[in-house]
Amino acid sequence: MSLYCNVGSADTDLSDQRMNDLLVEALGKLGPRRRVLVIPPDITRLHSHAGEITRFAWAHYGDRLEAVLPALGTHAPMSPAQITRMFGDVPQSLFRIHNWRTDIETLGEVPAEFIEEQSEGKLHYAWPAQINRLIARGGFDLILSVGQVVPHEVIGMANYNKNVLIGTGGRESINRSHYLGAVYGMERIMGRADNPVRRVLNYAADRFLKDLPIVYVQTVVARAASGGLATRGLFIGDDAECFHRAADLSLQVNFEMLDQPLRKAVVYLDPQEFHSTWLGNKAVYRTRMALADGADLIILAPAVKEFGEDRTIDALIRKYGYHGTPATLDAVAKNADLAADLSAAAHLIHGSSEGRFRITWCPGHLTREEIEGVGFAFGDLGEMQRRYDPTKLKYGFNTVDGEEIFFIPNPGLGLWAHRNRFSN
Repeated sequence: MSLYCNVGSADTDLSDQRMNDLLVEALGKLGPRRRVLVIPPDITRLHSHAGEITRFAWAHYGDRLEAVLPALGTHAPMSPAQITRMFGDVPQSLFRIHNWRTDIETLGEVPAEFIEEQSEGKLHYAWPAQINRLIARGGFDLILSVGQVVPHEVIGMANYNKNVLIGTGGRESINRSHYLGAVYGMERIMGRADNPVRRVLNYAADRFLKDLPIVYVQTVVARAASGGLATRGLFIGDDAECFHRAADLSLQVNFEMLDQPLRKAVVYLDPQEFHSTWLGNKAVYRTRMALADGADLIILAPAVKEFGEDRTIDALIRKYGYHGTPATLDAVAKNADLAADLSAAAHLIHGSSEGRFRITWCPGHLTREEIEGVGFAFGDLGEMQRRYDPTKLKYGFNTVDGEEIFFIPNPGLGLWAHRNRFSN
């Protein structure tokens, strides 16, 4: 087990050239490799620098880099334009599409007893370790799993073995892991590298991924003082150490602890990244521990046009809505369609305020009836953007018409909490 690159601090600002140099140096320590697969995230993690790192790996290995498999999970496949935007001149012919319903192989099973222990007795199913067949059967002698470590609503801190076991996982593995996190409680998970969902993935990785030549390339990206983004760290290794070092740094630079709860937050969703509430509810997940009881959360979402990126999940969201944990657990118990898609049920829990604060969605392409039909308040996007102009607001506290608001231009880059809601 080795750590090939360990560079980062709260003040580090890695240029693309420096990242390329560090990656090439690390790859050199691996020795010659003949058949290489890269597993990056998709366009929803555009700011991770995984696109640049994939391009650097392609430049380094040339024809020996045989395939790129974006870790889509349940997300929609990337379009050719999105591939070009994220990965530049990496040949489109290298890209493969992960189908979470059909392209998977089950490597083994985490026993139900372990899930029961991790869920504090709430769940009683086993968890199948499922990955894309290309990874399992492709015969690669190097698999580069690339991505950003950042606070996450399902897994506490994103990336590491999640990129493989969930990002290229199957229906049951995605459903059951998401539901475990939701039932355990996302506010007990977010920002913590060690939690029940991660323990399940670690159990599976230690037993079922150990013979695959996986090397993890982990970035940490944060907001710079200038308002732009800065790459604070790059960690490369073949075991958990690179993840834990990245997670420690991410907590320093991506987690903002507030002294007082927020009464009003306005979150902007970049139209290049966010097209659904499935993704856009990061605005809810990442701010919920910072919001006061009775607070207002306003989500400006110019490109949001659907609820789920998957047609079946979209229909389930429309049918059951974001009505909180008790209502969702009851719906799972009584309805076979929702019970068969537990990741959708988990998302409905994650996206609810549990009645504690008000969520107003201002979408570019969903109607008032659609938004109110799933349990959110509706705001007119044009009117709200005139009042809370994202081009004029600065990150953090602003005063608008005599009212104090907290503005977040990209919820995917951090986690916000006030001290009373984050005890450790």
